[in-house]
Amino acid sequence: MSFIWFLIIGGLIGWLAGIILGKDIPGGIIGNIIAGIIGAWIGGMLLGSWGPKISDFYIFPALIGAIILVFILSLIMKSLRSAS
Repeated sequence: MSFIWFLIIGGLIGWLAGIILGKDIPGGIIGNIIAGIIGAWIGGMLLGSWGPKISDFYIFPALIGAIILVFILSLIMKSLRSAS
């Protein structure tokens, strides 16, 4: 059951990061989950573990990491579209 919560919270964090930046994450729901999980890892590496914790995610570092990830992905996607 904790794996399901892990996926749900990861998806919500990725979705929130996309909403905050106003960018669409490629891949839909799966992209949101991946962005949330990788964003949580990035946020944990950069900011450590602080704030409220839900299903192995520290919410604030995970959200900040997901925002960074979505921003970088949007820059890469924009440069790929303009190059072709």
